[in-house]
Amino acid sequence: MLLADIFSPTDLIVVVVVLLLIFGGKRLPGLARSIGSATSEFKKGVDEGTRTESAMPDETTNPE
Repeated sequence: MLLADIFSPTDLIVVVVVLLLIFGGKRLPGLARSIGSATSEFKKGVDEGTRTESAMPDETTNPE
């Protein structure tokens, strides 16, 4: 697993402690929620874009 090779458990603990110091315990759940919703909206947009592109006719196959 790529992330397991990059981040050791100690590194993750340090990141969590720094986040707690910067944002505080009360703001972290809201921050995580907003990141999650932004990620899901991004995925929906990407899926919609690929569906739109696949539904469009290819102009190179229709010679006039």
